[in-house]
Amino acid sequence: MAGSKKRGRSLVPGLVKGMATTARTMTRPAHTQQYPDVKPDLPPRSRGVIALLAENCTSCMLCARECPDWCIYIDSHKETIPAGPEGGRDRQQNVLDRFAIDFSLCMYCGICIEVCPFDALFWSPEFEYAELDIRDLLHEKDRLGEWMPTVPPPPALTAGAPEATEVAAANKPARTPRTRTGPAAAGGPDAAATAASPPARPPAADDGTAP
Repeated sequence: MAGSKKRGRSLVPGLVKGMATTARTMTRPAHTQQYPDVKPDLPPRSRGVIALLAENCTSCMLCARECPDWCIYIDSHKETIPAGPEGGRDRQQNVLDRFAIDFSLCMYCGICIEVCPFDALFWSPEFEYAELDIRDLLHEKDRLGEWMPTVPPPPALTAGAPEATEVAAANKPARTPRTRTGPAAAGGPDAAATAASPPARPPAADDGTAP
């Protein structure tokens, strides 16, 4: 009997403390986001899914070689481009056949995006691509291209930052050929040669001292 009474008295303070904690939390606003009805506000550099711009890919295999998980699969073939009408010679070009990323293996390190020299891979903030079958996490070229519209635009340059080299080169006006002026332009090539050559020295006067 004595033991049961002690247990009963020990339960009362714990119950009172628990109810007090419940009463305090009822007056505070909840911080739970009602997902999926309310979408989270993601930071601008979120790593959701990798998008592919297939037109920029040259099948250089650099992203596949640098991937630490070996989850990028690339297949390509070579095609011969005939020489143009102005001359030259035929050249070969890589044509992308397959570009796939297995997101069940991807660790989202972003190395493939950083090492791509032709800006063919981009981060997209989209993260809602869970699948019931793990095999569906292998995204082929077409599906990777569907993520491109979700890629956010690049941030604007900081005020006072120098202009990018590519932009400066594109905005640089084309060089105009020089036009000749003076006697060289009026007299043709002979006049140009005459104008470029130094004047002839006059003959020395004969004063009888020469042998």
